[in-house]
Amino acid sequence: MNTNRKCINVVGVMLLTAMASFAQQVKTDYDRETDFGHYKTFSWEKVQTQGQLWVDRIKEAVNSALAAKGWTQVESGGDVAVVAIETTQKEQTLNTFYDGFGGGWRWRGFGGFGDSTTTVDIYRVGTLVVDLFNAGTKKLIWRGSASDTLSDKSDKNIKTLDKGVEKMFDHFPPSPKK
Repeated sequence: MNTNRKCINVVGVMLLTAMASFAQQVKTDYDRETDFGHYKTFSWEKVQTQGQLWVDRIKEAVNSALAAKGWTQVESGGDVAVVAIETTQKEQTLNTFYDGFGGGWRWRGFGGFGDSTTTVDIYRVGTLVVDLFNAGTKKLIWRGSASDTLSDKSDKNIKTLDKGVEKMFDHFPPSPKK
């Protein structure tokens, strides 16, 4: 019974660790000298993705986030130019599983956890970077990035994109400096 409890605890910790490693990471930064209250319109400069289907999905997610903040999209000549770049890279994790949790010294004088098996999982990580430039000066005024593990399911990827962009623009526009 005690061994089963240990196994359950170890599996639980491994699952929590795995879930934390796959959690979406969102980061933002901005030019502290910029007064975002002066900007009301935006237009798209460029969207660069690995797959053409993502262009409209990215634009839709960002357009929705900026519209929710009171900004208006214009075909060209907006106060702010938007550039979005999506990158994908392969990552790997090593998972080690133990088949016996003996603990303490064994008859042969060796301590240990029993036999172990290590497997390698390869997964894709996608990062979306959204840059906002002052259209007049071409100066970068805000950058947001969201990264998450992509699955083989298109619907899940779209939800992940939407959630990442929503988080990215949660505290947008930045408050004026005091």
